[in-house]
Amino acid sequence: MQFSEVEIPVPWGFISGRWYGNQEVRPILAIHGWLDNLGTFDRLIPLLPDYIGVLCIDLPGHGRSSHLPPGINYGVYDLVYIIPCVVKHFGWNKVSLLGHSLGGIMSFAYAAMAPDTVDMVISLDVLLPMRVENSLAIEMFSSNQEKLLVEDDRRRLADKDKKPPSYTLAQMSRNIAVASLDSVTEDLAHHLLHRQVMKSQNYSDPDKFYFSRDGRVKYFSYWDIDTGLGVEMARRIGNKPYLILKGTESLYLQPRSDEVISILANGNPHFEFHKIEGGTHHLHLQSAEECARYIVPFIQRYRPQEDQSNRENNISFQEQPSKL
Repeated sequence: MQFSEVEIPVPWGFISGRWYGNQEVRPILAIHGWLDNLGTFDRLIPLLPDYIGVLCIDLPGHGRSSHLPPGINYGVYDLVYIIPCVVKHFGWNKVSLLGHSLGGIMSFAYAAMAPDTVDMVISLDVLLPMRVENSLAIEMFSSNQEKLLVEDDRRRLADKDKKPPSYTLAQMSRNIAVASLDSVTEDLAHHLLHRQVMKSQNYSDPDKFYFSRDGRVKYFSYWDIDTGLGVEMARRIGNKPYLILKGTESLYLQPRSDEVISILANGNPHFEFHKIEGGTHHLHLQSAEECARYIVPFIQRYRPQEDQSNRENNISFQEQPSKL
């Protein structure tokens, strides 16, 4: 499928993206999950309606987007800021969101914060963040602080021409499969690798590569949305077109999201929830065709082709960005 490379300026650099398909109308904004990049949508995008484009972005520190400045760590709550950055850059009046995992959490949060600017949400295998027990949360926070210090030291040494660890592509594919618990299998790992590896400059390892993403993203600040807050957020979203897909083999959409889902669904004829049989957490990558079976009619219903000529949905790169 044809695409154009996009760079969206932000105060610390740029957000890298690919705009697939139609660029004459406002696209769907697709946001990937933690430690992934826009390549996670490679298999799904060609299956979506061709009359509307999809803008897939790499989050900061991921893929080919700029890393945050030294001394600034990655937090889930702060990443939500990327959505209004993109909206403002293109001057959209509305935004349609497609999010997987972290991207789905960001979409839920933004839809609650600015419901009047969101016209539909598609969430893949997530709603609220996974709950971590208090004792484990403290240990994880403590461990992450130590690892961030190590990562800061490693970055300083890298600035002095010490190269990061390098691997063969086969080793990298295996690393991704292990880290994802085979949610991204070795034969699918190349969809992520093409955005986040660089060839080693070490002449003794000419056939090796290193991960180019920011090592600090591995130790991001966890944001827990408790059920009470989640319920209030769902109430603010209201009767908005909202599609949630869950992989039956995934544990990421936990039972604690049930009450929030019931609020989104209550009296809302535009809410849909479907399970993808055998689907893993990366259900849109492993089971793209099955996901498209639900996503395509949802898009056709709430971003129909006949509405794409509406001036509000059209894009003018010359017009002034809307104020948020």
